[in-house]
Amino acid sequence: MSRKVTPYKDSDLGKKEQVTKMFDTISKNYDGLNRVISFGIDIKWRKKVVEILKKEQPESILDIATGTGDLAIALVNTGAKKIIGLDISPGMLAVGKDKVKDKNLNNIIEMVVGDSENLVFDDNSFDAVTVSFGVRNFETLETGMAEILRVLKPNGSLVILETSVPTKTPYKQGYKFYTKNILPLIGKMFSEDNSAYGYLSESASVFPHGENFNNILREIGFIDVTNKPQTFGVASIYIAKKANSTL
Repeated sequence: MSRKVTPYKDSDLGKKEQVTKMFDTISKNYDGLNRVISFGIDIKWRKKVVEILKKEQPESILDIATGTGDLAIALVNTGAKKIIGLDISPGMLAVGKDKVKDKNLNNIIEMVVGDSENLVFDDNSFDAVTVSFGVRNFETLETGMAEILRVLKPNGSLVILETSVPTKTPYKQGYKFYTKNILPLIGKMFSEDNSAYGYLSESASVFPHGENFNNILREIGFIDVTNKPQTFGVASIYIAKKANSTL
């Protein structure tokens, strides 16, 4: 069990409420800051998620922690007929809804407020579920993963894009310096919330990435679990399936 990190150290709110407040606050600057912080490489990572799912030809996709909808919009290229972008932050969704409307994708993408750990959808509802930079914000990781497994159709695919920590020198040292010193500084310069980008880097550092996360997925009940490190290991794409039938 990883150490629980929250955005606001002096707050009495639970992690879920704190995360909602944080993303509502930074929603207007989030996209621009992401491009700066990741040097634009996050766009390339999302394209890889799309290419992975495109081979599966899903008709319905649930994009959890959709934020401002970048991945949900990119997933249109899979050919899916229905994509639901779900997020706990109304502020992030408001930005996402405008982007979806501007691209005339309202007939394919629906943006909804929802809790990833208490999904309102029926069992076996979606051909695929995606999460982009969101699972480390779950209050209880195992609960969120179990809910994803529940709403996936038999033989459905889960693809997660999440930050990870490089293990090889010198990338490990460079990543540590950047996330501890540079990333929070950029966040403070451009964001109204001084705590947000400190939290985002700290939460990434304690997240059980790599094989540790693979094992959590297996324990929940996912099969064919693999992960693909990206860009020297600063992010990973996790791929898993739901079994054809449950015994």
